[in-house]
Amino acid sequence: MASFCSPEKRLHLAITAVLLVGATATPVSAAPLALSGGLINKFSDNTTRSSSNEISDIETRVNLRATHQSDPGPCFSDTLADIGYGIWHDKTYDPETYTNLDFSGACDLAHGFRWEVSDNLRDVAQDSRDTDTPDNTTRKNVFRTGPVYSLSLSKVDQLRLSAKYENTEFSEPEETDSERYIGSATWNRLFSESLSGGITLSTNKAEFDTGAEIDTDVASVIFSKTWSTTRIAGSLGVSKIESDFAGSSQSSDGWVGNIELERDINPVTVFYLSASRELTDQTSDFDIRFGEFVFDLREVSELEVTAIDTGLRRQFSDGSQVFINAFANRSDYIRANETEDRLGVSLGYRRPIIPLLTFGSTLRYEYETFDVDNVDQETASLDVGLTYELTRDLGLTGRLGHTSRTSDAPTSEYEENWILVGLNYRFF
Repeated sequence: MASFCSPEKRLHLAITAVLLVGATATPVSAAPLALSGGLINKFSDNTTRSSSNEISDIETRVNLRATHQSDPGPCFSDTLADIGYGIWHDKTYDPETYTNLDFSGACDLAHGFRWEVSDNLRDVAQDSRDTDTPDNTTRKNVFRTGPVYSLSLSKVDQLRLSAKYENTEFSEPEETDSERYIGSATWNRLFSESLSGGITLSTNKAEFDTGAEIDTDVASVIFSKTWSTTRIAGSLGVSKIESDFAGSSQSSDGWVGNIELERDINPVTVFYLSASRELTDQTSDFDIRFGEFVFDLREVSELEVTAIDTGLRRQFSDGSQVFINAFANRSDYIRANETEDRLGVSLGYRRPIIPLLTFGSTLRYEYETFDVDNVDQETASLDVGLTYELTRDLGLTGRLGHTSRTSDAPTSEYEENWILVGLNYRFF
């Protein structure tokens, strides 16, 4: 496997790729690169999130954020990149680099023929049962590229063929990397201006650096429907997954599907729902697509994964905003015969107090169960803060919060209080 690039290098490559792809299209009208940075200091009275012998420390972190979206053309791209570097004053942890990158781009090489590329980089948990600390974190990078060919069979029928190469790498050497080859064929028919449907077939062959292999085949019916205030799309089908770990073969099958729904309840209120069920493995991008989902990386296994994410966004006439989100997900580790369940809800509120001063607050609750150890645990957190715009490009933020976890495993319980002060500056 190729060596894992540093986040700084990946950020540079992503920004360079954006500029190059945009330049091949129409650079004069392409959206400019937006760049902002920040400096924060965060004090915690339990930096290690331990059940006993709490350690207080202050982290100083420098952040850099870049966004870019090119105009439509023969080539286009879309990028969001965040990178941060933090140090602890009392050296509770070694200096830590934080990364978040989403890049997608494509070029039309000929009529109906397109080459696509994407890259997603995240900081993810290693052990899903442990607390969220730098000692339980690794960087996961999923790179995918390949051609797509679209052929119009008639005025209402289209055939789409694609072949992709995907490479997943983790920054920690003990984690398992993978390469996979994905092929798919989709027939889609436009039944009306607002309704379409079809059939898609796909095959996915994953090869791990340990020598293990996992093959997945899927056959699904797809659909998409649009109304004046509602948009819905999804699929429903069957999947078969076969694995070979050091000569030990195993096969499973089941129904799979996904749905994406968004409805404008009124001009200021939006409801959304996203759900998916798949047969996959820990090196796939499922946890990137569903941010509340957490893979356990202790050992590679075939999985049945199910995730639901739903919520409501509303803006009031006084400028205040309310965000409500609920999620639930399940991981069935087939080879390990383990199941993990999570469900939670979060409530966010944001309100301008005076023209340059804004109040914000988030309340969150999460319930988790791990059948392998017969452990249930609950985590609740609350934070409140103020943001003041010193100038059009410079902002000052102050926040304080509290987190509490109770668990059947006493060593997993902890309480944490923290306070944060930060500056953010928009360069351009």
